[in-house]
Parts: sequence; C-alpha cells; structure tokens
Amino acid sequence: MKKLVYLFAIVVTFNSCSEFQKALKSEDIKTKFELGTKLYEEGKYNKANRLFAQIVPNYAGKPQAEKLMYMYGKTFYLTKQYLAAGYQLSRFEKSYPQSEKVEEAAFLSAKSYYDVSPVYSKEQQETIEALEKLQLFVNKYPDSEYLAQANELIKELDYKLERKAFEIAKQYNQIAYFESSDYEAAIKAFDNFLADYPGTSFKEQAMYYRLDSAYKLGINSIDAKKEARLNTAMNYYNSFKKFYPNSEFTSEVDKMNSEMTSALQEYNTKS
Repeated sequence: MKKLVYLFAIVVTFNSCSEFQKALKSEDIKTKFELGTKLYEEGKYNKANRLFAQIVPNYAGKPQAEKLMYMYGKTFYLTKQYLAAGYQLSRFEKSYPQSEKVEEAAFLSAKSYYDVSPVYSKEQQETIEALEKLQLFVNKYPDSEYLAQANELIKELDYKLERKAFEIAKQYNQIAYFESSDYEAAIKAFDNFLADYPGTSFKEQAMYYRLDSAYKLGINSIDAKKEARLNTAMNYYNSFKKFYPNSEFTSEVDKMNSEMTSALQEYNTKS
C-alpha cells in the first residue's frame, strides 16, 4: 500500500512538472495565467513567479491585470526577493489605488525595505530608506489595519540607527590615545548623539563616556588649555550626577571628579 501511495505521488509530481514546463514553453498567455494562479494558490510561488513574469506585459490594460500584478508582486515578497517585491508592490499601489489590496501592497512594499535592513554595525542606508517608506505608509494610511505593525517596525529601525550612532561615538572614546583631537571628536559625537536622541535608552552611558572623554582631555592637556578643559569636564560631571545620582558609574565619575578637583587646585596654585 505504501508503495502505491509513493508511486502515485511520483506520478502526480511528474505530471505537475510536465504541465509547468509545457506552460513555460507555451505561447498561450491564458494557460500561463491560469496555471500561474493555480500554483500561487498552492504556495508554489517560485514557479508562479516564472509564469507571471512571461505574461505581465500582455495583460496591461486588461481586466485580469490587477489580480496578476498583485500576485506577481506577492510572489517576489513570498520568495524573499525583497527589493523586487518593494518595486513591484509599489507599482501595484500606484496603478490600482482603488483596489481592496492596495493597503496590503503598500505595507508589504514598505516592509520589503525593512526586510533588507542590515544589523546596526553595518552601513545603514537601507534602514534609512525603510524608515522613509514606512513613514510614508503611516502618513498615507493612518487608519490601516497594518498601522500598529508599521509603527513597531519604525520603532525597531529607529533603535537600530540610535544604537549605530551611540556605538560610533563610543568608539571615538575607546580608540583615543592621549590625542586631544580624538577626545574632542568623542565629546562632539556624544553631544550630537544626545541632541539627536534626547529620549535614548543609552543616555546614561552616553553622558558617562562624554564625561570620561572630557576628563581625559582635561587631565592630559597642556597648562594653557588645562583649566578651561577641566572646567568643561566638571560641568559634564555635575550634569551626570544631577541626572544619575545613583548610577552604576558613580564610583568612576566620583574618582574623576576628585582627580579633576586636585588638578584644578594644583593649576591655580601654580598660577
């Protein structure tokens, strides 16, 4: 019995493949459309995509074009060809603004760019583009059933850019080696980060590393620049203590403050 079932499955598979190959070679666009639709509904998206690609131009302006273009765009998305999906589903949205599928197509088009967004440590051009596309979707379809999901994706992408900016600023601090320009670059990077992301979850760390950079810059400065730089660092210390009086970095920042206070007293004694 098992052998019969197995043989039957082989015959069905062979006939299906044979039917697909015949349709690919056929000149009959109706055959391609019907089989492509059948394969799409069966979840065989790669094969459906190959058939649809052959007939899309032939259906321009025809009643079946809307259904075809929708399925064609979806096959790209469902086979993880996200850039092609983004383009084709955007075309569908523009071509059929009254379609009942337009919001889904618009959302998946925008989400396609999210799906190619890399990890935070890499170049973030795709992330920026994904944010733009998703924000356009939210603005255009404020009552969409996909709104909550779109906002979650935006939040995730925003965090990725935030993490990227923080890690860049932190790297300036960590690679600095008693070079004033390195510490100045770190301070500037953290200033920019805190201004760009005022509600960031990295605020405590950013303020700590900014203080650390300013402290190291001031302590290692020549006498002509030491006082001004130490005073700047002290201001960062006071700001940090104001926001985070019970920070995990308390012992480190208090030690910095003690050293800076002594350095300033020594400087004033010399003067």
